[in-house]
Amino acid sequence: LHPLVHGGILYVRGNAQHEADLEANGGKPIDMIVLNLYPFEATVASGAAFDHCIENIDIGGPSMLRSASKNHKYVGIVTSPSQYDEIVAEMDSKGGATTLALRRRLAARAFATSAAYDS
Repeated sequence: LHPLVHGGILYVRGNAQHEADLEANGGKPIDMIVLNLYPFEATVASGAAFDHCIENIDIGGPSMLRSASKNHKYVGIVTSPSQYDEIVAEMDSKGGATTLALRRRLAARAFATSAAYDS
């Protein structure tokens, strides 16, 4: 889990300390995460060998998913290709931006995805 990645995801815009930390560490704000978790459940269901199953437990993905969801005021978290059309349509109509309402819906879906992944 790289601090520049998570720093860019968790960066609160307008927070002087966050801005100073990001600049001091050479980080950049991250506005959107598009994330597909490793297919652990499908790998287990396929009858794969234990070691292969273990390699398909995603560690960094859920952490990024939670970081982006936590900071959904500024960051969009995309967890499924089924969301792409809605996001592209909104970005097209908003000059490349997304609304807080969309980011909230995305975060709710991401938290549900995280909960299901961990169950």
